Amino acid sequence: MNINFSKYADGLVPAIVQDANTKAVLMMGFMNQEAVDATLSQQKVTFYSRLKSRLWTKGEESGNFLSFVSMSIDCDNDTLLIQANPLGPVCHNGTDTCWGSSNIPSNTNFLNTLEGVIAQRKSAAADTSYVASLFAKGINKIAQKVGEEAVEVVIEAKDNNEELFLDESADLLFHYLILLQAKGYTLSDVVKVLSDRHASKE
Repeated sequence: MNINFSKYADGLVPAIVQDANTKAVLMMGFMNQEAVDATLSQQKVTFYSRLKSRLWTKGEESGNFLSFVSMSIDCDNDTLLIQANPLGPVCHNGTDTCWGSSNIPSNTNFLNTLEGVIAQRKSAAADTSYVASLFAKGINKIAQKVGEEAVEVVIEAKDNNEELFLDESADLLFHYLILLQAKGYTLSDVVKVLSDRHASKE
């Protein structure tokens, strides 16, 4: 990738970060070659902070990292587009993007937020977090739990209690997100498979 860092006086180029799943614009920062290299090697979006005069990995203080997916450059070779999966709110004000949350479908974005919560609780003490306790028990227990919740969904689907059906559906989706992370994946990886299948049939 041939990035033109010489176009601007400070040797930095704008880097626009987009949610890899929802395609919402999350934030904008600046990168030099060192920031690009750090992003690629660490798989966490890293900028050059003009205020701190150093590299700055998004989430290094809050824990709300941007998990790197891909990077592309515009036609003038002077602006980067970063695709990433946010692990929690992106803005320091607590909103999903630096432009607030209004440009993201709230239901879809909450799944991204929930994945961030699962990632954070994964390393917590097993006796303080249900999520951590499942991870501590291993992949077999997590997979078993997903199977149990799937059976509950099937049972409730055959009845007429819509509230119980939705509750069990939520339980299934929650435990499936845990299973995905236990296997080293996120929901966006599954969405990509579905998207690729759809594209191949068009």
